[in-house]
Amino acid sequence: MTFNARLLAAVAAAALLMLPVPSRAETFSNAQRGEIEKIIKDYLISHPEVLEQASAELEKRKQMAEAEKAKAEIASHAQALFYSPRQVTIGNTKGDVTLVEFFDYNCGYCKRALADLTTIMKQDPRLRVVLKEFPVLGPGSVEAAKVAVAVRMQDSGNKYFDFHQRLLGGRGQADLAHALEAAKAAGFDMVRLQKDLNSDEVKASIEEDMKLAEALSLNGTPSYVVGTEIVVGAVGLEALKQKVNMARCGKATCS
Repeated sequence: MTFNARLLAAVAAAALLMLPVPSRAETFSNAQRGEIEKIIKDYLISHPEVLEQASAELEKRKQMAEAEKAKAEIASHAQALFYSPRQVTIGNTKGDVTLVEFFDYNCGYCKRALADLTTIMKQDPRLRVVLKEFPVLGPGSVEAAKVAVAVRMQDSGNKYFDFHQRLLGGRGQADLAHALEAAKAAGFDMVRLQKDLNSDEVKASIEEDMKLAEALSLNGTPSYVVGTEIVVGAVGLEALKQKVNMARCGKATCS
């Protein structure tokens, strides 16, 4: 059954329910049902815009339901999402709004979105940014994430972000070799890093982020959490600004 056919059936059912209450107890004959369906069909053919309006309303309600579900999941996992001891926090660590990014070092959209992140941090001194590993694009991504966690174990702030920019902004496939190269260029203790790579902390950190992403039903990178809202995809600088402002003052632009 096509979408329009399903919608037509739903409209027909709704029309039957709108009949006066006493009529609900009656049994319609096949002829009566056929006549009712014909009236509805003729109306919809004469007013096809009703189908568009119904479809738009259905999509609106679906989005509202998904937003409420996301809001509940964010609240339920707020501690791990915003304040985990295993996370990287940059920008204003005491900022009034937190933007969380789930990323993969091999995600092309994440690479393009890096400029948006650095720009919004420069332009918004009150913004707190949390970075979460979400290595979903193959073994190279997992290797890079492990190095990133080992880097975080030495520094979870600006020095980490230097490494992050080098690796995410670099050319070629992110993997163990490229991640180690970025860590060395950023000035990390490579002996300690090699030792930490296979530690329980690295494993636990990645597992924590992956479980969070699953709980929030994230299925792509980059994905953001801003306030009580989930934002999927490289939406661009202006859209990120608007989401931050909505979390800060409830409007797309704060005065």
